[in-house]
Amino acid sequence: MMPLPPDGDPAGLAQLEHALRLAEALVFASDRPVPPQRLQELLPEGLRADAVLTLLASRYAGRGVELTEVAGGYAFRTAPDLAPVLTRVVEAPRRLPRAAMEALAIIAYHQPVTRPEIEEIRGTSLSQTTLETLLEQGLIAPRGRKEVPGRPTLWGTTPRFLEQFGLRVLADLPRREELLAGDGQPGIGGPPGGSLL
Repeated sequence: MMPLPPDGDPAGLAQLEHALRLAEALVFASDRPVPPQRLQELLPEGLRADAVLTLLASRYAGRGVELTEVAGGYAFRTAPDLAPVLTRVVEAPRRLPRAAMEALAIIAYHQPVTRPEIEEIRGTSLSQTTLETLLEQGLIAPRGRKEVPGRPTLWGTTPRFLEQFGLRVLADLPRREELLAGDGQPGIGGPPGGSLL
C-alpha cells in the first residue's frame, strides 16, 4: 500500500489527489476494465497504479457504484445491494438461449475446445447460429487449430466473458461440484458474479 504523504507535504498530497482523479477519469471513460499497467503509464514516477486503485476503491466502498477488479482490470460496477432494484429500471441485455449457455459453459471449463468436443460433451449437435451468437456477443474467440486431421478450430473465452460474469480470472469460476449442488438458472446480463449455469 502506498503511504500517504507526510503532514506538511502539500505537493505530495496534491500529486496523490491528481493521481486519484486521473485513475477515476480513466476507469470511467473506458469501455473495458482498465489494467493497472495502463494507469501506470500515466502516473508520475514514484506512484504505483495498484496502490492508487486500491485507495480509489476504498473511497468508492459503500457508494452506489464501486470500483471492482474484474477481467484483469478495474471497472465501476453497481453496488451489489442496489442491482436488484435497478434491474426493474435499466434495460437488461438480451439473454442467451439455453443451447448457447450450455456451449459457453463447456468452452469455459474445457478450453481450448473444438466444436466436435463441445457436441460430444453436450450429447447433441451445436448449430452454427449458436457459435455465431457467442462470437457476436464477444464471449468466445478462436484459439488456433487442433493438430488432428481436419484441423478443427479451438475455442476459448474472452476478457468480455470475464467482464460479463464479474470474474477476475477463469480460476474464479465456480467449481463443477458447486454448480451441481446449486440450482442457478442460465442467463447472461444478470448482476456480476451471477451463476454461469
